Amino acid sequence: MRETTPSEDFLRGVWKENPVLVQMLGLCPALAVTNSVENSLAMGIATFFVLCGSSLFVSLLKHFIPHEVRISTYIMIIATFVTVADMGLEALVPTVHKALGAFIALIVVNCMILGRQEAFASKRPVGRSLLDAAGSGLGFLLALLMIGGVREILGSGSFLGHPLFGPHYEPWVIMILPPGGFLTLGFWLLGMNWFRARKQQRRVS
Repeated sequence: MRETTPSEDFLRGVWKENPVLVQMLGLCPALAVTNSVENSLAMGIATFFVLCGSSLFVSLLKHFIPHEVRISTYIMIIATFVTVADMGLEALVPTVHKALGAFIALIVVNCMILGRQEAFASKRPVGRSLLDAAGSGLGFLLALLMIGGVREILGSGSFLGHPLFGPHYEPWVIMILPPGGFLTLGFWLLGMNWFRARKQQRRVS
């Protein structure tokens, strides 16, 4: 396979190989905490921080980590940054921290984060690893905001807590319940696949 450029390392995770919308990774928080934009933003930023921090350390220490214990070492590094993110959210935004609950701690087992350490950070220089982590983290944050924005607008009639439609709007309560996450993700995937199919059709014709 050809060597990628730094810009490709960054942009790949943002859209072309988006962790949620393309690779279908990290679906647990993507479906569970996206009933509001505020929760989506907090979870996205926390995951971005953990992904970039762990990629930095894995890339720096890759020559000192024995191959036999690399996965457990990666998990320990990830867990350290998750603890920092958890304590930071609790100190800065306690109400959001309480709403996110156990899903902050579950960032440790997010397949997207461990996958980037094993597939990229453990094999590449620090700069390239940070670009890859930033792209994947931004892509994850973007996907959460896309899902959370639709769910809050339709399910609560608001955006970031600010009412949009006035007092007579009847909220779609199902959108802020668990089925709403599946419905929203399904419609986003349907729209993206339709767009790709149309784009491919234009190329052929």
